[in-house]
Amino acid sequence: MQKSTRGALSHIRVLDLSRVLAGPWAGQTLGDLGADVIKVERPGTGDDTRLWGPPYLKDAQGQATSDSAYYLCTNRNKKSITVDFTQPEGQLLVRELAKTCDVVIENFKTGSLVQYGLDYVSLQAINPRIVYCSITGFGQTGPYAHRAGYDFLIQGMGGLMSITGRPDGEEGAGPVKVGVAMTDIMTGLYASTSILAALSAREVSGVGQHIDLALLDVQVACLANQSMNYLYSGNSPKRMGNAHPNTVPYQDFPTADGHMILAIGNDGQFAKFCAAAENAQWAQDPRFRTNSARVTYRLELIPLMRQVTRKRTTSDWIALLENEGVPCGPINTIADVFADPHVQARGMQIEMSHPVAGEIPLVGSPIRLSDTPVQYRTAPPQLGQDTRQVLSEVLGLSQEAIDSLEKQGVLG
Repeated sequence: MQKSTRGALSHIRVLDLSRVLAGPWAGQTLGDLGADVIKVERPGTGDDTRLWGPPYLKDAQGQATSDSAYYLCTNRNKKSITVDFTQPEGQLLVRELAKTCDVVIENFKTGSLVQYGLDYVSLQAINPRIVYCSITGFGQTGPYAHRAGYDFLIQGMGGLMSITGRPDGEEGAGPVKVGVAMTDIMTGLYASTSILAALSAREVSGVGQHIDLALLDVQVACLANQSMNYLYSGNSPKRMGNAHPNTVPYQDFPTADGHMILAIGNDGQFAKFCAAAENAQWAQDPRFRTNSARVTYRLELIPLMRQVTRKRTTSDWIALLENEGVPCGPINTIADVFADPHVQARGMQIEMSHPVAGEIPLVGSPIRLSDTPVQYRTAPPQLGQDTRQVLSEVLGLSQEAIDSLEKQGVLG
């Protein structure tokens, strides 16, 4: 079957009023799928993350630009326009753009866009088909609705940090955040899923709707098995380092030259490991024969296994255990990840042409569609690089009108 030259969402236009990570991640996902994404930024400064460096993107002469690597991670396939919507003329421009769009994404504090006439009620009145996605720390309702929310804060309040880090009593014990802003990223993914669901519902109802997404809600939802363990046992889960609360052995182990991960998910895999490790008797021991027993007697089993795993190098263990069908792997650095032949074969590092820096590296999308694949059309834009094009082509403004708006300070 010949692949389509159109993206899956090439018929959709998105007005992205969001900044930092969760909202822009959703916008980039939709853009990768073919949507026309118009990113509205503040004149002069733009998205906060443009300045979240170093490192910064370098131009053709090797000089640092004003765009950070952080900004580059979540803003490809977008057009950047600079509009000051604190001014009435800017508000009018954004409302006119909203009339032409299918989706609006915003992550301002609850209720703060009402004063500009850019809230859901205002935009729905002029475009009943609009799908309007609001992303906040705590949602549009509830006692915390007006608080500001940040990923780090939500990782703590949402329970994730209470189960991340070394156990009490061990050296280095204490709560630890995840190494990337996972709550933001998960919220961005829930946002893109919600937007697609609302667009699908619109095909039946003919009207859009408001999506209320809260970082705290997302973090609570993504506690997954840990939250269910609590709800059904009444015991609040504790930090376990790299160990798993429900499966043993499922953690890191020392080797002769470093560490490896064993992710043994059933009794058959455990028996295969025992045979490969020349300790087949462990799989017959009543304390270790079943996963339930191993969870109960993990403090007896894990030290025995560690004595054995130290006898071979990481690469030797991986070669041996992969041949036996035992899930295992190294603990890679980020550099190791991008050097991995499988990661390279899957195209997870891409190159895109940037107007100032030339060819730049970016991380690819994990989405694989057989007929309407992800498209990498444009690199993350410079601040306001598309303002004139969008206002001219989408709103039909003349160059004279755009010049006038620039002189008034409405445009960057």
